[in-house]
Amino acid sequence: MEGVEREASVGKSGNVAELTVMQNVVALDGLSEDERSSQPDFPHISEDTDWLMVQERESTSPELQELASASVEEGESKEIVDNTCVQNGEKAEKDKPQKNSITTVTTSTCPELLESSTLSLSDHLKLGRDEPECTGLNVECKICGDKASGFHYGVHACEGCKGFFRRTIRMKLEYDRCERTCRIQKKSRNKCQYCRFQKCLALGMSHDAIRYGRMPEAEKKKLVAGLLAGEKSLLNPGGSDLKTLAKHVNSAYQKNLNMTKKKARSILTGKTNCTPPFVIHDMDSLWQAENGLVWNQLNGAPLNKEIGVHVFYRCQCTTVETVRELTEFAKNIPGFVELFLNDQVTLLKYGVHEAIFAMLPSLMNKDGLLVANGKGFVTREFLRSLRKPFNEIMEPKFEFAVKFNALELDDSDLALFVAAIILCGDRPGLMNVKQVEQIQDSILQALNQHLQAHHPESVCLFPKLLQKMADLRQLVTENAQLVQMIKKTESETSLHPLLQEIYKDMY
Repeated sequence: MEGVEREASVGKSGNVAELTVMQNVVALDGLSEDERSSQPDFPHISEDTDWLMVQERESTSPELQELASASVEEGESKEIVDNTCVQNGEKAEKDKPQKNSITTVTTSTCPELLESSTLSLSDHLKLGRDEPECTGLNVECKICGDKASGFHYGVHACEGCKGFFRRTIRMKLEYDRCERTCRIQKKSRNKCQYCRFQKCLALGMSHDAIRYGRMPEAEKKKLVAGLLAGEKSLLNPGGSDLKTLAKHVNSAYQKNLNMTKKKARSILTGKTNCTPPFVIHDMDSLWQAENGLVWNQLNGAPLNKEIGVHVFYRCQCTTVETVRELTEFAKNIPGFVELFLNDQVTLLKYGVHEAIFAMLPSLMNKDGLLVANGKGFVTREFLRSLRKPFNEIMEPKFEFAVKFNALELDDSDLALFVAAIILCGDRPGLMNVKQVEQIQDSILQALNQHLQAHHPESVCLFPKLLQKMADLRQLVTENAQLVQMIKKTESETSLHPLLQEIYKDMY
């Protein structure tokens, strides 16, 4: 259920996550008329209410089709379910489960989907590219000179030195003091652990360097001020160039994001000829939805899981799919694919959950959120009724959505806003900060011009959106901390490999 943030709209997660955008794919085809009639009235909102909505994409790019590795018949759900939701060899029970668990109907799908479900961010970025990847990206480990695998604990480091530092810190190891200053090189790095650890510290490796922690108000103001200053300091490109950029970004957003605000609004206000979404408001209605699903999944979701755990898995499923969609969107932002592949991965690693949580309000109103591509509606009260800590997953997103939806943005505004979130030059470990900042500055200028043209009455809208960027960082940080806590305390839960990659060495 988490996705954009389909959450995406929710995204407009939109953050997501982190988990977080609960968009499960609920199809009503399996429900009887009696079961439909027992549904509570759907809480529509008035036409002038400022909740954000979403329009289902009618066409899918060839690249995204390749990414999903599975064709979907017209009218079927396009939700792709995380392979951590699968327990191979188990069969779904046909009988209604007991009150504290639910059972899902399983369907088989093509093996290609299984392969795509475990692709890394780097793999997703390479999909659809004909040219070989640039070979000039090698970055040396600052500690031993081996090839760095990424930005770990505050510096570029190889897997060996990253693991050495982590073990030393976590196990509180103490090494025999060495009076010499040993040279730490790839072939000799294991000879003197004392000097190796001292070099790690001297070059800035720190466990605190990977944590955002709670962002103080002063830091938020500093972030916003920096964005504003950067926007003002640029030579203003021609207005026509900015309009072209805005048009291109909006087109990429509409093409690659499965749900848009426009479509969601039509569903939430009841101004559509489609069947109203199935309302999930308690255990029984969730069970009915699960047994009426047409899942485009692998071999089924976890069977007979406790309800909170099940909702957690559904969040992961939709978040993973939204990450894939945002990756395709990013590849179509002018200048993104010209960046080093390492920088592309870094931008997505740190930016996708913020983007997901920015899109998520589009799927929400004060009473709940759309899931399953608009076929389902999960009530806020039901999510609140889950036991701790699962009842804490979505409530902060609802609180953010109320304020964010008050800005009354449309899809063209959101497209530029999400692009600016992804192309953020202050992400840890970027190799070419200046190039990223130049791209983001152009996007911010295009966003500012676009807002002035389409929201002339809202003179402070642009600064408000910059503040929202800081708020989203805090929201993602809190969500990541919650996910890590769930991972540690709930033995039946696990994270999808793609989400593990995103969270690794991040918070």
